[in-house]
Amino acid sequence: MSALTRTLYVLSAALLALPAMPVAAQDAPRPSYGPSVTTAAAKKIAAGVIAECLSNKWNVAVAVVDTHGLLLYFERMEDTQTVSSAIAIDKAKAAATYRRPTRAFVDAIAKGGAAMGIMTLPGVVGSPGGVPIMSGGKVTGAVGVSGVTGDQDEQCAKAGVAAM
Repeated sequence: MSALTRTLYVLSAALLALPAMPVAAQDAPRPSYGPSVTTAAAKKIAAGVIAECLSNKWNVAVAVVDTHGLLLYFERMEDTQTVSSAIAIDKAKAAATYRRPTRAFVDAIAKGGAAMGIMTLPGVVGSPGGVPIMSGGKVTGAVGVSGVTGDQDEQCAKAGVAAM
């Protein structure tokens, strides 16, 4: 057996041994894009986020983006950590452009194996708090929240979408 043949054999065996990314994560159809959320709707969503966070005494930054991940509306509550501003925008962009909640990335990364490659994709944010905005079964934008834990950020983001 030549050295090249042995190398190819070893590489083939190694690739076959890697756990595959769950079929559901790869094959699940992503919703189509619809018309982008309006600025008026973005403000209502942000108001819903802020109301949820105020009721829990959480200080956050909230960003609403269109279907392309471009910022439509942004608000930062008093005494929110500075970096939360950028993180909220990044979460919203990831949720809009990948057409899924950022929690999907967290779940894929937690599974390890081949799914770890997801971390090399551009714009991936491995933290909950980015949620697509849906209308008529289509993605019209996304909201991103940052400032507390990922689960709390996601709770506020979902409350904002529900307020629309």
